[in-house]
Amino acid sequence: MDIFKQFRFEAAHLLPNVPAGHKCARLHGHSFMIEIHVRGPVGDTSGWVLDFADIGAAWQPLHALLDHHYLNEVEGLENPTSELLARWIWRRLLPALPGLSQVVVRETCTTGCIYRGEDER
Repeated sequence: MDIFKQFRFEAAHLLPNVPAGHKCARLHGHSFMIEIHVRGPVGDTSGWVLDFADIGAAWQPLHALLDHHYLNEVEGLENPTSELLARWIWRRLLPALPGLSQVVVRETCTTGCIYRGEDER
């Protein structure tokens, strides 16, 4: 079974590797929505896969690094596309959430990506 918890953060960025004149080359911001999904069996005694508070505790240090920051200045996010942000989040959450099954990053209401650890295999 998969469970998930959603988080939000506000941040600014620009994309340094887009073609000249691309709008994302200019400094801009987003209200990012993040979903952290964890897969596992439902515990016989607990009745849950994982306490949602555990997902929140794992997310909190990342929120502190990202919220109201300039993402290009965060180590490992020099080119902060949604795809690279999702992979960056995955790699930092996996030690605390071994059942991590996907990270969803939405940078707007209609655009985003889903990362399932493809680059980790």
